[in-house]
Amino acid sequence: VSQKITINNPSGLHLRPAGICVMSDQVSVIDYLYVRGGTANAKSVLSVLGACVKCGDEIELVCKGADEEEAMKAMVKAISSGLW
Repeated sequence: VSQKITINNPSGLHLRPAGICVMSDQVSVIDYLYVRGGTANAKSVLSVLGACVKCGDEIELVCKGADEEEAMKAMVKAISSGLW
């Protein structure tokens, strides 16, 4: 499954929010993050940080696995809440 969402955290995906994106208690994980025509490995904090995702950027999340729908909903909820 994939879904687009706009980052609303004023600091973008800095270290703490990037770490939250990478960690998950779901069986499925977010595999990739697409932003501004580039791709980041969403399982790597360094890759997510390297994407330089800023507030207002629209990203597309791609998730695969047994509970991909639930994993995607959890990540969208976390991003929508600002990843505090």
